[in-house]
Amino acid sequence: MSTNRIKHKVNHVSLVVDKSGSMRQHQTQLIRVVDEFVKGLQEESDRLGHETRISLYAFDHEVQNLVWDMDVKHLPSLRGLYQVDNGATALIEAGVKSLDDLKNIWEGYGEHSFLQVVVTDGEENASGCSQSGQMHTRMGAGKGTTVLRTWIERIQGAMDNLPDHWTSAILVPNSLAKRTAQEYGFPAGNIAIWDADSSQGVEEAIGTVKSAATSFLRGREHGVRGTKNLFAMGQDLNTADVKAELDALDAGKYILIPVDEQSPIRDFVTSAGHPYKTGCAFYELSKREKIQGNKQLAVAEKDPATGRMTGRVFSGPAARRLLGLPAAEAAVKPGENPSYTVFVQSTSVNRKLVPGTKLLVLL
Repeated sequence: MSTNRIKHKVNHVSLVVDKSGSMRQHQTQLIRVVDEFVKGLQEESDRLGHETRISLYAFDHEVQNLVWDMDVKHLPSLRGLYQVDNGATALIEAGVKSLDDLKNIWEGYGEHSFLQVVVTDGEENASGCSQSGQMHTRMGAGKGTTVLRTWIERIQGAMDNLPDHWTSAILVPNSLAKRTAQEYGFPAGNIAIWDADSSQGVEEAIGTVKSAATSFLRGREHGVRGTKNLFAMGQDLNTADVKAELDALDAGKYILIPVDEQSPIRDFVTSAGHPYKTGCAFYELSKREKIQGNKQLAVAEKDPATGRMTGRVFSGPAARRLLGLPAAEAAVKPGENPSYTVFVQSTSVNRKLVPGTKLLVLL
C-alpha cells in the first residue's frame, strides 16, 4: 500500500543586522528596511503557498540570536526587538554563526532552501574580540590582526562550502565595503549598496530587499533553490508567467531599434525618423539603474539558442509585480535570462543610450 505525500517548499531565512554604535543614527531606517523585507516574504509566501521560517540575529562586538526559525507570519516588527548598542562590528562572526546555526535544521522531509541576508553600515573590526580582548587593526601585526585573519578564513571557508540550495547576501554602505564582502566570499550578484544617510537611500534599500524576497521565492517555484544573483532583476522570468500575465503588443505599434552610438534618447528617436513623445521610448536594462515607481516596463522575447530578440514584446500593468519591482523607487541591475530582456520606460529627453543595446519605441 502506497501513500502520496505532499513535498512542500520550506524556506529558512536568516536576517543578520548590525547594531553597533555607528547604527544609532540609522536605527529607524534599518527597522523599516527589515520590516519591509519581512512583509515581502509574508505576502509572497502566502501567494505561493510556501512555508517560510525566519531567524533574526543582531550584532555589535557580540552576536545575539533574537528569533529562531519562526513562521514568518508571526514575526513582530523589528521595532520591539532591535536596539543599537555602543559596541564595534563583529560582521564576520555574525555571518559565520548564522550559517553554522542554520546547518542544525533537519531537512528530512519537504524541499528546503536557505537564505541569509546581512545588513550593515560599516566594516568588520571586532570578530573574536570578546574572546581575544584585542580590536582589529588594518595595518601592522599583533594578536588582533591574527584573530581577524582567522575569522576571514572561517567565512571564506563557509562561503566556499555552501550547498547549491543555500544563498548568502549582504547590504553594505559603499563600494569599498562591497569589495571587502567579495573577498569574504559573498557573490557579487548577492551584494547591494545602501545609503542609510538619506531618506532616498533608505527607500531604495526597501525596494531592493522587497524585490530580492519576491525574486527568491518565485525562483523556488521554478526549481531554483539557490542563487548568486539575488539582487538582479528578470532572471526568474519564464514563458508561462509572461504569457499568462502580460499582453503581447501589436507588432505594428512598436519598433525595436539597435543603438549604435551614445546619444540623447529624444535625438536618437527623431533621427531614426519617429516623433518623440514623453514616455514613448523604453531603454534596454543593461546596467544598474534606479527605476521610479511610475515607470512602465516591457519584456522582449529572445531565442534561447541564439540570444537574439524574436521581435515579440510583452507589457501590461502586471509587469512590475511579475519582475518583483515595488511601487516605490528601487535600484536594480539586470539578471541573466536566456528568454527575455527587460525594457524600462524613459520620461527624459536627455537620457544617454548605451551602444550595443536596443531601444523600444511605441509608434
